[in-house]
Amino acid sequence: MLFGGDARVTPISDVSIAAFFRCSLGLSAWKHYRSSRWALRVNPSSGNLHPTESYLIRDGRVFHYAPLEHGLEERAVLRQEAWAAFARSSPGFLVGLTSIHWREAWKYGERAFRYCQHDAGHAIAALRFAAAMLGWRLTLLSEWSDDEIAAVLGIDRAADFAEAEREEPQCIAAVTPEDLQPWLNADPASLVLAARAAEWKGQANALSPSRVEWPIIDQVARATRRVVAKTSDRGADVVTSAKASPTGLAPRSDSSNDVRARDIILQRRSAVAFDARSSLPRQTFTAMLARTLPDAPPWDAIDWPPRVHLLIFVHRVEGLTPGVYAYLRDPAVLAEWRAAMRPEFLWERMNDPNDPNDSNDSNDSNDSNDSNDSNDSNDSNDSNDSNDSNGLYLLLPFDVTWVANRVSCDQDIAADGFFSLGMIARLASSLRERGEWFYRRLFWEAGILGQVLYLEAEAAGARATGIGCFYDDPVHEAAGLSGPEWQSLYHFSMGMPVDDDRLTTEPGYEWETQLPP
Repeated sequence: MLFGGDARVTPISDVSIAAFFRCSLGLSAWKHYRSSRWALRVNPSSGNLHPTESYLIRDGRVFHYAPLEHGLEERAVLRQEAWAAFARSSPGFLVGLTSIHWREAWKYGERAFRYCQHDAGHAIAALRFAAAMLGWRLTLLSEWSDDEIAAVLGIDRAADFAEAEREEPQCIAAVTPEDLQPWLNADPASLVLAARAAEWKGQANALSPSRVEWPIIDQVARATRRVVAKTSDRGADVVTSAKASPTGLAPRSDSSNDVRARDIILQRRSAVAFDARSSLPRQTFTAMLARTLPDAPPWDAIDWPPRVHLLIFVHRVEGLTPGVYAYLRDPAVLAEWRAAMRPEFLWERMNDPNDPNDSNDSNDSNDSNDSNDSNDSNDSNDSNDSNDSNGLYLLLPFDVTWVANRVSCDQDIAADGFFSLGMIARLASSLRERGEWFYRRLFWEAGILGQVLYLEAEAAGARATGIGCFYDDPVHEAAGLSGPEWQSLYHFSMGMPVDDDRLTTEPGYEWETQLPP
């Protein structure tokens, strides 16, 4: 259902839109400890701080989504002719995301900017999965400028927001049960003009009475905004969609999991500790990795091919030697990664023992262990048969629990699970090719990866957690990477959770307990 795109199409209505937000950005539970009570949400967030705000534009009406009440707050009604000129009778709506940097900065300082981008990526994936459950399509309208997004969402109205908690535009997406192309082709000019002329209602709640300035966050935000000179010149700034071609993977059957999809989404939690002894079956591990490949949801929500690959520290995966592994989400990067990393790495491709078509004669890549000539690695591209283990390579076999702990800010959770990983992004050339605004997209891609792995962990009866604190330089040193081309953007860990029995849990919304079965 979530990955196959074969869910029954649900008509767009107030009820189905409520389900869409419930399973993407709503509250998943309430936790209690003594006199303290706090909410968890479906979409993950660093420190559970949730800097991401969301908006809906439907039939020209602009709403803010309020997770606590699970309700929509009307902010403005745009001229109907403006909406008609934009939507052109195509069924669907727009959903927008913003970030409030201060919600993270008060605790994490300058790291807040990247945490906000991770959370935006988590939210994009959560929205895409919720849409998939309803049989809808969702994709980012990537050619909108940040100013256009801010205008139609009403967040450029300084009087409506506390200075300490002003909202930064992130992205806007079209959601429809039909063809997305009319939405991708639509010019937002009519909506922008209508929004700037509209009467807006309400003011955002102020959560903090004071603020500590972090100028570098504002500087990075300005430097990475998506700018279009003017609407009439939009065509000169269009970036051609460059989706990767299908990998040829046979889709994993979800027939037994379809009825559980909603439950899996709503039960997602971030682990706080792992038991340091449980293991994960190899087949489950490789199937999880396959979910990170394009083009199935949520990857059809973005319009660029994989720029983020995985450096994995395997601790306890049955049938795999503990050690450092690489997982390439695009096979074409193999030769480049081999040349960029330590020459002593093995680059032994991990075959799928359950796939008779994946023979053991694919160890051509081992032949180049005797040579530092990275061109030898091209021979192994021919052996990249389409299977779950397709992009998984053993680099160095040894106990890496200490290394994983060390590079993730000495956190035990990076060493006590089945595995942990670093998400390594192609940074320098991406920014040269696309522009500084693409910096945010790399973190969004990492956040989307995180949300995929969160749900995969829940489906396997385990749990996961994103790790935003890590030491960049030791990660690069461990891999032998140097220079700005490849950078670690996000860490992640998965294992069997150790729950805190002092905490009690209640449903996200009391009214759900009163619904008929």
